[in-house]
Amino acid sequence: MPVSLKWSDVQEIALQLVDTHPQIDPRYLNFVDLHRWVLALPEFDDDPERGGEKVLEAIQAAWIEEAD
Repeated sequence: MPVSLKWSDVQEIALQLVDTHPQIDPRYLNFVDLHRWVLALPEFDDDPERGGEKVLEAIQAAWIEEAD
């Protein structure tokens, strides 16, 4: 596991979100909540402004794949 997570750690972020929010179906998650939840991960340490739509889409897609 990385010492700290960055926006580029899409797969690891998705894995942690699966563990942190097991009751959530990521297909219906809005990007505002997704962004907030990524920032709340204990290991996350990156500029919040870098979490744009493309990276959030990638995280959501990875989360959907992990949840299935």
